[in-house]
Amino acid sequence: MTLDNRSFSMLYDIGKKSFFILFLTLAALFLVPHPVFAERLLYGIDRLEASGCRELSGLRVGLITNTAGVTRGGEPDYSVLLRSGVRLKFLMAPEHGFSADIEAGKMVGSTVVADTLPVYSLYGTLKKPDIHQLRQIDVLVYDLQDIGTRCYTYISTMKIAMEACNEAGIAFMVLDRPNPVAPLSPEGFMLTPGYESFVGAVNIPFVHGMTAGEIALLLKEQRYRTLDLRVIPMQGYRRNRFADEYPGFTFKSPSPNIRTVDAAIVYPATVFLEATSVSEGRGTDAPFMQFGAPYIKSEELAVALRKYELPGVSFDNVVFQPCSGKFSGERCEGLKLSLTDRKTFSPFRTATALLLVLQRLYPDNIALDRRGKFFDNLAGTPLFREMIKKQLPLEVIMEESCRQAGEFSRSNPSRFFLYH
Repeated sequence: MTLDNRSFSMLYDIGKKSFFILFLTLAALFLVPHPVFAERLLYGIDRLEASGCRELSGLRVGLITNTAGVTRGGEPDYSVLLRSGVRLKFLMAPEHGFSADIEAGKMVGSTVVADTLPVYSLYGTLKKPDIHQLRQIDVLVYDLQDIGTRCYTYISTMKIAMEACNEAGIAFMVLDRPNPVAPLSPEGFMLTPGYESFVGAVNIPFVHGMTAGEIALLLKEQRYRTLDLRVIPMQGYRRNRFADEYPGFTFKSPSPNIRTVDAAIVYPATVFLEATSVSEGRGTDAPFMQFGAPYIKSEELAVALRKYELPGVSFDNVVFQPCSGKFSGERCEGLKLSLTDRKTFSPFRTATALLLVLQRLYPDNIALDRRGKFFDNLAGTPLFREMIKKQLPLEVIMEESCRQAGEFSRSNPSRFFLYH
């Protein structure tokens, strides 16, 4: 069969259109910011819900959580359990309370949600779950949003709860959640024996890169081998993504002063200031993202810091007046941090440079020894404070901290790591 000119022309036009459609489709696949076929991120609570909570079927359940414990759709975890027919007996809340709005260090009382569901405090007169209460349930479930820094106390609460469950002879279940700062390299000092505390309860790097589920597996191996531990892992989670890089992710503050993923990234760079006479920005509109004091001269500090050429961050002069916390009502000069490249930012390097400069410029004001025990607990060791006071070179401090973090990575097998 032969084609006349008109038929050939029609087929040619159809071919051109098909090729153009194919070209646009391929271009779309390569240009979208997230892979089209990427697995959707689901939290542990989402996967539990998808199974109809069969893992808890017939069991009496307690739940450690707060208002950040929600599904990807925003439903509270306890509501999911109740709706699924789980025999939920009580909730337990960590530091900052169930509402996650109580300032750090303030004792939290017990309360009630959903009219009749009791919420027992794990940050009141006791931080350890009551053994008698635990013996009224079969499994204690943990669903808290951590932020990836060892001194953030939710991991400490998990460790103590695992210990209590081991003693009570009941199961412990972790509903895993993203480490929002997972791409940051593990860094900082490990715990020196004798320096364990509630702001440093687990011997992992200061910036650790792990999820709560992975830390629970590590703790079981190290301390609680007879504990019945169950971890509900996430789906679609990758270590090379910050939490807000997942499509549809919404950051829900796990505590009053961690309001964004950027704040969680910067937190390990400025949290050591809590143990000094420098405001870490509490009581302002940018906690942990800015710092200062009445005796600081912003420009002098900025010039000294910029000499370190710290990657991934810039500093701007700022003046603020805290409405609470240190220097409440006083005028403070200082610096505000802005992330310029998350991937290259090193929070512990930045923390070390900040402290070296502050100690050099304002040795009588910074009062590094006045709350030395608290500083050492945050750092997990007295070595960091001693190095800062001696004004050792930044690279010497980083070399030792990286050596310790590297040794942790080499000595812990991959079976503790649930995700790539």
